[in-house]
Amino acid sequence: MPLLPDEHTVYVGSRPPTYDAEPTALPAADPDALDDLVADTVLEGAFYGSCALRAASVRGDSARYRGEPRRDALLVARFGTGEHALVLVAMATGARAAPGAHRAAAEACRWIGRAVGRSHVRLAQDMRAARRGDLKSGLHRLTDRSLGRLRAGAAEQGLEPEAYTATLRCLLLPADPECRTRVFFGVGDGGLFRLRGGEWQDLEPGVGEVAGEPVVGFGALPAETPEGDRLTMDLGIPTPPSPYGPPPEPPRDPFRFRASVARPGDTLLMCTSGLADPLRGEPELLAHLTERWSQQPPPGLAQFLADTQVRVKGYADDRTAAAVWEA
Repeated sequence: MPLLPDEHTVYVGSRPPTYDAEPTALPAADPDALDDLVADTVLEGAFYGSCALRAASVRGDSARYRGEPRRDALLVARFGTGEHALVLVAMATGARAAPGAHRAAAEACRWIGRAVGRSHVRLAQDMRAARRGDLKSGLHRLTDRSLGRLRAGAAEQGLEPEAYTATLRCLLLPADPECRTRVFFGVGDGGLFRLRGGEWQDLEPGVGEVAGEPVVGFGALPAETPEGDRLTMDLGIPTPPSPYGPPPEPPRDPFRFRASVARPGDTLLMCTSGLADPLRGEPELLAHLTERWSQQPPPGLAQFLADTQVRVKGYADDRTAAAVWEA
């Protein structure tokens, strides 16, 4: 792996990336809309229950060079107190080349944050009781409502729904150290990976992949239900429209859900496509993170940021990632 003078400029692969490693141009600012500015980089971290959390969102090399805002958004929030608290990690990516993409991503995170926050007591109870069917149906409703707010916002701005939308990926982590249930849910592309015993597993099947066995060794609860322990999705096959009703909405991305029980030593990684794509496309990046993240204790915030910024030629999008290290 080439190593340049600063740790943040590490890259993997046979050739150096096209763009400089550090930010070049700032996004244009409107003096009357300074609240609309998006920071180049966001870092978060916490330790709850039996897990350590690290999260980062970084503007991509291309956006840094062109002076465009980060289209990824990150929200990390704790609802409740003590062992009854629930931690939400939400990340979203606005539509490429769409005006206001960064605003759509931020709104998606805020809406799901409000929805989960208002329901956190019931969600935490369902997680402790391993009620995966209730969790899936409830989180599906909360996600639909949150993304529905974006569609309403698009209409208010006179935009097509696909011009003001975002992917949305979330993790729920209970603060109760006796509860090792981890819940992933969301809509749209990205990645869900797990590092166990020095080996990575890609835990997210492609859209439309509904047949076959669950991912081996994921640590699912013993009681298995048809709708619980694996990513599930609606294929979005349309029914013939009624000639008397309004025109049908365009197909929506499928809802994804997974509930699992973590094992000591696991590292669970959720990320947007900006990191998921190079992880799937460049084996050296997986090998690098295996070496860095297989050690204890978990990395500090600065080290985690450096790890998530390891660069690969051909992948210059924003990167947002959240990793959970199990004690």
